[in-house]
Order: sequence, then C-alpha cells, then structure tokens
Amino acid sequence: MSKNTFPSHERLLFASLLTMTAGSLDAYSYLIHGEVFAGLQTGNLILLGINLGKLHFATAGHYLISLLAFCVGTIIVKMLQHFLKSRGTQAPVEQRTVLLYITALLILSALLEKSVPNIVGTSILSLAAAAALQEFRKLKGAPFMPLMMTGNFRTLYEALYEAIFLKNKQMATKAKDIATVIFTFFAGALMISLLIPSMGGYAILIPALITIMMTWITMIK
Repeated sequence: MSKNTFPSHERLLFASLLTMTAGSLDAYSYLIHGEVFAGLQTGNLILLGINLGKLHFATAGHYLISLLAFCVGTIIVKMLQHFLKSRGTQAPVEQRTVLLYITALLILSALLEKSVPNIVGTSILSLAAAAALQEFRKLKGAPFMPLMMTGNFRTLYEALYEAIFLKNKQMATKAKDIATVIFTFFAGALMISLLIPSMGGYAILIPALITIMMTWITMIK
C-alpha cells in the first residue's frame, strides 16, 4: 500500500514531527519548570507517589497539577472536536484548528516563562500535550502513541521479531516507521537540551515552528 493512501496526518513525516514536538515539550517542562513532565503523565504519577511517600507534599502538588491540567486539556479538545463536528467541519480543518491551538499555547509558554510560577508554565504545556494526544493517534492507519514511547518500543520489538524470524516485509516497514518516531522523540528532547543554554525559555518556540510546519502538512493530500 502506498504511503499516499493514508491522509497526511497519518504519514511518517507528520508522526515524526509530532513525536519530536512531544519529546521537546517534556524535556522543556522538565528542565525549565521544576522537573515536571508536560505529557509523560506516567512519569508524573510515579513522581507523585514517590514524593507523597517521602511526605514532600509541596513538590507532590506540582505533579498533581500537571495531571489535572492534562485532564482539562483533553476535555477542552474533546469539546472542540464535538463542536466542530456538529457544524459539519471536515477533518483536515479540525486538525489545523487543534495544531494552531497547540502553537498558540507554546508561544504563550515562551512569553510567560519568566513571569509565572512553574506550575502555571507546566500546566500550559500539559494542555498542549493533551491536545496533541487527543487529536493525533494513528500512524498509517494503526494506533501509536506520540507522547509515551513504552508502547511504541513494544510494537517495534514485535515488528522486528516478525520481520527477522518470519520474513514479514510489512512488519519490517512497520519496524522502520516505529523506530523513526522513537528516534525523533529522542531528537526533540536532545534538541531542547542543546537550545536552552543559549535560548532559555524561548527554546519552546522551536517546537512551535514545528507545529506550524505540521499545519502546512495537513493541507497536503
């Protein structure tokens, strides 16, 4: 099946940019906003439990707020999706709307980084991460996770097994695709860690540029 059989937002290029953005958000929130993750809520849940166990209630509150912000972000985008569908909006328009919403949040994060507490900054980024996960969850028609790589690693290893031992060419292609999105997630985190020393809080504008690029990609058939 040709890659062009799939809509633009399910192709490898879009998925790679999406995971790069996701890795960037988590690295940025961790480094800039007090070691709290924007999208990796499993990590926040673990850290919440650890800090509660140590009776570090103030620190635990930061992780709890990120979890709640992610919940609110999911509900906001779900409401937006319902509203747009009720008006007969086509899927590409919905996708561009969500991407522009994410871009606006990232720009807002850059502008407010030095003037708001860490919990506010992380919450803004958690809203953006939740929006990305709510709207984009497929790669070439199959489910994939743009924010959390554990499930993608499992898919990669399964695909590699079938490609190597069962000589399944389709699974070999799938393994390459999943390996690519895992690498771009890592690349996004690496990019932010390299940019922060020189750009500071404005480093988040680079992921914002990536989401603008993704918006343009959704216009391609």
